[in-house]
Amino acid sequence: MELLKAEQITKKYFTKPVLQGLDLILEEGKIYGLLGPNASGKTTLMKIMAGVVQPSAGQITIQGNRVGAETKQVVSFMPTVNHLPKWMKVKQCLSFFRDIFPDFDPEKARELIGEMDLKEEQKVGSLSTGMIGRLKLVLALARKAKLYVLDEPLNGLDPVSRDKVLKVMLSACQEDNTILISSHIINELENTLDEIIFLDQGRVVLSGNAEEFRKSKGISIDALYREVFGNV
Repeated sequence: MELLKAEQITKKYFTKPVLQGLDLILEEGKIYGLLGPNASGKTTLMKIMAGVVQPSAGQITIQGNRVGAETKQVVSFMPTVNHLPKWMKVKQCLSFFRDIFPDFDPEKARELIGEMDLKEEQKVGSLSTGMIGRLKLVLALARKAKLYVLDEPLNGLDPVSRDKVLKVMLSACQEDNTILISSHIINELENTLDEIIFLDQGRVVLSGNAEEFRKSKGISIDALYREVFGNV
């Protein structure tokens, strides 16, 4: 069933086009990889889905509603930038999110904190880049959302931590949830993905079922990415 529909999404910063007439459909219960080189428009597209940025033209609907206050109740967004104050303890971050988002589940968040090897008494300012990334992911996944928009959730993580994060991410979500993940670490992510979306210069250049591409092309998604974009 269709969850999100993007129609002719265009975004310009001053005169520079970042997204150019982009069309996209996300279905319920699938994990999508939004993949592309730097400056391809991935983060901007995710921000538009989350209602953080407005498109210059076109529209996105989620469950039939245009992106706005109503859709923010069903979309959980993990940005690349850390907006959590350094003085906050992890447990205070949980309270902060509980006050902002009615669907935030503190008990689920505490379970995820344990699985992510974080401590409630730790201050944000004392956390490494990878630990902050894990905390942001906990806060995003602890919401009872329909769509999880995760911008580079594997950034700053070592291979062991990436594997743990992927397992936690999959176990934390229900079968009817949709997850959109952007990443440049494709070889470790690809077995998690149901669908892939290749983005370049603000346009979708390739999209479809990951397993079907592997069978028809006879190569991995990582190899397909390199074939499409070169060794970027």
